[in-house]
Amino acid sequence: MASLNKVMIIGNLTRDPELRYTPKGQAVTDIALAVNRRYVVDGEKREEVTYVDVTFWGKGAEIIAQYMKKGNPMYVEGRLRLDSWDDKTTGQKRSRLTVTGEEFQFLGGKGEGGGSSQPYDDEGGSSRSSGSSSPRPQAQQRPSGGSSSGGYSSGSGGGGGGGPAPSRPDAFPPGLDDDEIPF
Repeated sequence: MASLNKVMIIGNLTRDPELRYTPKGQAVTDIALAVNRRYVVDGEKREEVTYVDVTFWGKGAEIIAQYMKKGNPMYVEGRLRLDSWDDKTTGQKRSRLTVTGEEFQFLGGKGEGGGSSQPYDDEGGSSRSSGSSSPRPQAQQRPSGGSSSGGYSSGSGGGGGGGPAPSRPDAFPPGLDDDEIPF
């Protein structure tokens, strides 16, 4: 029997990312996204908000914690995971459906935590086309403040990362001005 466990979400962070490390030194970041759905019933506009908890591991977790903050828009790809536990106060079984993030992309303009439209893979290269006719050279993307580079693929392993850190230059290449970067 075939099965598929894939989630794609675009939403805004409801709180600042929470970065922590496991006893073995693995980075873990928890975020929560608010995903809005707008619809009309009998001519009346309505809006429904769904809150989704997402956990990222490895280098991707560190990048999210460094560049994202409450309110920033973000694209997330991942898989569903069911957490189950016994409630200590009531003794009842509890469960919660969460997302384990595998790829992400910062959205929004300059100053909104976004920037690039190309996610990165573990080797620092572009992992997918941005849809434009001429891809931007990686050297034009920089991680400073709110204009960080776009996305990151943290791999599909349960613990995340594993590969080298993405290549992110700290400055513009010679001859390029901030106004010439097509964000």
